[in-house]
Amino acid sequence: MSATPLPGGPERTAHDAAATGSSTTRRRRRSAHGTNWPLTIILMVCSLSVLLPFFVAVSMAFKTTDQAVLGQAFKLPAPWSLEGFREAWELTDFPKVFAISLTITVVSTVGAVLLSAMASYAISRNWNRRFFRISCYYLLAAMFLPFPVLALSQVKLSGYVHLANPVGVIVLHIMFSLSFNVLLFTAFIRSLPEELEESARMDGASTWRIFWTLMFPLMMPMAATVGIFTLLASWNDFMMPSMIIADPSMQTLPVVQKIFQTQFSNNYNIAFASYLLAIGPSVIAYAISQKWVMAGLTQGAVK
Repeated sequence: MSATPLPGGPERTAHDAAATGSSTTRRRRRSAHGTNWPLTIILMVCSLSVLLPFFVAVSMAFKTTDQAVLGQAFKLPAPWSLEGFREAWELTDFPKVFAISLTITVVSTVGAVLLSAMASYAISRNWNRRFFRISCYYLLAAMFLPFPVLALSQVKLSGYVHLANPVGVIVLHIMFSLSFNVLLFTAFIRSLPEELEESARMDGASTWRIFWTLMFPLMMPMAATVGIFTLLASWNDFMMPSMIIADPSMQTLPVVQKIFQTQFSNNYNIAFASYLLAIGPSVIAYAISQKWVMAGLTQGAVK
């Protein structure tokens, strides 16, 4: 006796299978686009670890001295006051200290970008020559010798050659950033086609002209990346200026703030106002150049 076929036959079976596959696909899409809660929680915690101290700094900076001594850091100022900023401006001689820090930072950044770009271009396009390979390895090995390891020798050398001043800090900033900058620039230059240089050389362009008119404009995304890294490191550096610069009146902003914090440690509103004045330029510089920083990092990572 033969089995009675189900109503609808094979057509119904195919329809049920298609419906099951469609619902499975929708569930997979929902799971693929769903919220990754562990990662979200980690990012929230990391964000709070940055935002909460910044909120405390802003809250304390705009309080009066009487409000600041109460120690209520998470309470908003009532009323808001610029007293801390005025006193920090006067006590730290902010215009002079800011000008010294800005000069050191700008000259160090420009010098590091130009020197690193030229050295990286020479190394990348002459990699088959032993001298340039050894030079690259030498520079990369210097990454394992940071300034704190060589601090005593650098202090003595800067004194011998009469560079115990902001000029000496500029030179050391450029030299100690050269290794990491060459590493970034070299990886980026290798992703640029050599056919462009060959075409320019066939037209009679020299190596110097090819670098400045053709290659360096193409290197601008990585130059922005190297520039912002050097800028942040130079602007926020405390150890090198404090050990190299002999004249206290020529110190940079982070060093002056340390002296200020030790002398007026109870005036929290003045201290936090000084901190906000100091971090302002670096935050603005990074906010303006962050898209070029990301473009340089991603483009240099792909051949």
